[in-house]
Amino acid sequence: MATLTAEMKTFIENNLGWVATVSKDGEVDLGPKMSMYVLDDNHIAYHERTAGQMYRNLLDGSQLVIAVANLETKTGYRFRGNVALHVDDDIYDAQVKVAEENGTKKPAVIPVLEVTEIQDLTAGANAGKTIVKD
Repeated sequence: MATLTAEMKTFIENNLGWVATVSKDGEVDLGPKMSMYVLDDNHIAYHERTAGQMYRNLLDGSQLVIAVANLETKTGYRFRGNVALHVDDDIYDAQVKVAEENGTKKPAVIPVLEVTEIQDLTAGANAGKTIVKD
């Protein structure tokens, strides 16, 4: 697993994350996830609320890619790894409580990305370069 730095964790918490999956037919699905959060030093998660195409793609075994960027500073990160879908467990139950406290829709599932690769999305010569790969 790749380890998230304190700076990366703060960056994720303070910027909008986007996730991408691919259908069995090769169609890419991309969308913002305002519920994204850092679970621990090696995992990023979000609330999958709509249980739509992206969820179906994950059920079908799609990889999950997360990108977080800040347009003002032209900085960002892309995270790759293995995804696990959490329902009816401690992670899920804790996030249902978070949704209730925030007045948001109850998540259908909590996708959790075990980060194995981190790439730099900062504008310039290092854009797209791998920072850490497990």
